[in-house]
Amino acid sequence: MGNWKTPETLKYAKSDEWLLLEGETATLGVSDYAQDQLNDIVFVELPSVGDQISAGDAFGNVESVKAASDLISPVSGTVTEVNSALEGTPELLNSDPYGKGWIVKIAVSDASGAAGLMDAAAYSAFCETR
Repeated sequence: MGNWKTPETLKYAKSDEWLLLEGETATLGVSDYAQDQLNDIVFVELPSVGDQISAGDAFGNVESVKAASDLISPVSGTVTEVNSALEGTPELLNSDPYGKGWIVKIAVSDASGAAGLMDAAAYSAFCETR
């Protein structure tokens, strides 16, 4: 059984991204489970501010010593902010995936994809089955 943190305030995708929806703004990152599975993260490919993102599409990439993984957005919208600290310090995804390791903020144009996300309890159970 894993000891992954899954904050109750967030929603989770089966592709291991987390989402915090505050009004029309979504903040996205990768879950504690994902960073644990990836191991030491060495590079994060970020989108640019102003990029249009569609739900279900990749908006970036995370590379670790073990694997590379696409980042998939559960919502559609426009990138309003990227965590540029990750360019020089990608290991923030390992050390603080829900805080300093956030990846992007999106001005949401279609949040319908968020309805299909899991709460913390469901995501924890999902992680235990893999």
